[in-house]
Amino acid sequence: MSNTPHELADEFPNDHELLHKLKMSDRHFVTLAERYHEVNGEIHRIEAQIETPSDDYTESLKKKRLALIDEISGIIAKAKADASA
Repeated sequence: MSNTPHELADEFPNDHELLHKLKMSDRHFVTLAERYHEVNGEIHRIEAQIETPSDDYTESLKKKRLALIDEISGIIAKAKADASA
């Protein structure tokens, strides 16, 4: 178990400029990024043993984080494809 938060900038280390652009121009992306930040923070608190919920709840959070990162990744891929078109 890692106590290191998985921030979006860490998940997409080569896309800092694109992340910023999307945060400034895409409301849906902002909503996803905010949800990701909230879920990720909760997982970090659990892993740091600040909170101690059930294993089932923790797993559901991790699945939610994975689904969010998948959707965010899709938005980033589309933005890259649009930029190179």
